[in-house]
Amino acid sequence: MQTKMWKVDKNVDNLITYPQITEAADLLRRNEVVALPTETVYGLGGNAQSDEAVSKIFSAKGRPADNPLIIHIAHEQQLEDFIKDIPAKAKTLMERFWPGPLTLILEKKEGVLSELATAGLSTVGVRMPDHPVALALIEASGLPIAAPSANMSGRPSPTTAEHVRSDLDGRVSGILDGGPTGVGVESTVVDCTEEFPVILRPGGITEEQLQEAIGQIRTDPALSDPRKAPKAPGMKYRHYAPNAPLFLVDGSVEQIQSLIGEKQAEGKKVGVLTTEENEARYQADVVISCGRRDALATVAEALYDTLRAFNESSVDIIFGEVFPESGVGTAIMNRLSKASGSPIIMMK
Repeated sequence: MQTKMWKVDKNVDNLITYPQITEAADLLRRNEVVALPTETVYGLGGNAQSDEAVSKIFSAKGRPADNPLIIHIAHEQQLEDFIKDIPAKAKTLMERFWPGPLTLILEKKEGVLSELATAGLSTVGVRMPDHPVALALIEASGLPIAAPSANMSGRPSPTTAEHVRSDLDGRVSGILDGGPTGVGVESTVVDCTEEFPVILRPGGITEEQLQEAIGQIRTDPALSDPRKAPKAPGMKYRHYAPNAPLFLVDGSVEQIQSLIGEKQAEGKKVGVLTTEENEARYQADVVISCGRRDALATVAEALYDTLRAFNESSVDIIFGEVFPESGVGTAIMNRLSKASGSPIIMMK
């Protein structure tokens, strides 16, 4: 398959009429799959009402078919087609955070969406992305768009069109290049089907912001207990992993440096994932900063790009610093823990 790539300036007027958008929308209506930028990461979009299109998404990504997909819409009126009802707290969250990096789990109408897209569940995750290219494409297609991250399953999520090309060239019909994404980590997922909404996946909207909007909110026990099965789309399997094994270390620079020295003595090429504050303090084969510790939004924005950069360095092992689990730090640590797949090394 030849993958077409379109470059689109997200700042131009009337994007919905641009040839790149109309051509990509036509492919979606023909049940092909197209990668598109959002404010979080690039998504791999397909017609959420078509088993054929959704099957192509799973095939392109190599993603297990028991993982439900998030449905993307361009305006709230689209919800009337496939959502049974919208609870009051969900409505409040939409008014406060849409468009934006927030996915809401709602009860679906039967017989509208592909059962493959929802993994046969009675619920569906839906969001309205805060990116003009994504919104224009969805509106031009006239469809609800199922769109997991546009990467090979298990790899770091893509925050640029080049990341998508690296993973999926020849596996998808097209890639809309709308520039680098902004938030950097995926949307927060909130289950709104219970009396007190539940955070199933931390992301671009923090727990503190959600509490301010609707009051009491709970978190999925699986976020802190690896023995429990997660309920959020895309969280069931190991994700975001670089090629080399990643180990998170809760310790000082000196303690992490001692681990680096041990592995180098074994002949290993060692990488360190750190921040600007500590970058010059490490003696390792590859040291990469993913942002500033005093501004965790910069870490979230650069996290996946940093994980991918280690792949180009051919390191044998990576040690990563840990971050405070508050605000967006919760999402950062969630993604790093999924990328590692190993318990944190406690040295303090």
